[in-house]
Amino acid sequence: MRTIDNVNELLGGDHCGELPRGLADRTFGDQRTELALAAKELRIRDPRPAPGGSDTLAYFLQWPEEVLMMTDTPRYALSFTAGALLASEAAVVAPVYLRKRDWAATRDRVKDENLLQGRVARSNVRILGALIPRLQTLSEAELAIVSEGTSTDRGHLMWVAACRRYVLIAQFAEEVLRERFLTLAGTVSYEDYDSFYRGKAMWHEELDGVTDLTFKKLRQVLFKMMVEAGLLTGHGQIEPVLLSPRVAECLNQRTPSDIRFFPTSVA
Repeated sequence: MRTIDNVNELLGGDHCGELPRGLADRTFGDQRTELALAAKELRIRDPRPAPGGSDTLAYFLQWPEEVLMMTDTPRYALSFTAGALLASEAAVVAPVYLRKRDWAATRDRVKDENLLQGRVARSNVRILGALIPRLQTLSEAELAIVSEGTSTDRGHLMWVAACRRYVLIAQFAEEVLRERFLTLAGTVSYEDYDSFYRGKAMWHEELDGVTDLTFKKLRQVLFKMMVEAGLLTGHGQIEPVLLSPRVAECLNQRTPSDIRFFPTSVA
């Protein structure tokens, strides 16, 4: 496989001026090199713009995982319709994990003792199947906040967990919710989501192939998540977020910071 030293070599001059400062010198491992070349060969000549109208290679730099989805078998995960944010359930499950340090043992105890108080066993299995993969995206420090922190902090971290688990939600959070906040739009509507979804569907056949019922359910649950996390009112007004220092410190451990998923002007 051909390798490259950095993005400058890949882009070859003209595109470098369009990239955010510092990205043109970013280096890549073998997999990222392969993805970059795939993006260049398969998309740079396509007359359609990348989602959001951005340059294709600049888009690759921001979302390398999605370029993999464009050019290989991985697809958007769309299994986020069970229970919306799941913050109250997380407050039950996270302390169990922090005591056992084993997700399989945690699942078994929560299920066997009906700690989620589901009316039927099948309901607990479904909720745990959605919740545990999200909790697994959180660090130990973040899980401690979910376990013992305020309901506001818990809601913020469960929103982050959903973003980390589901690329579609993460991109909506950054490209629509945060962007509309920063541009003083003030609201996020179903129409904004529909436009975002249609743009993604141009590049992802799995989005174009969902039924109308599933499309509406995905949209409904995503908006319910934002309301439960305190990011949006029930009428679609954006709620500016003030993250606690403890949560902000955790989110800033990642590069780029996961604060980018929130309607806040803090970088």
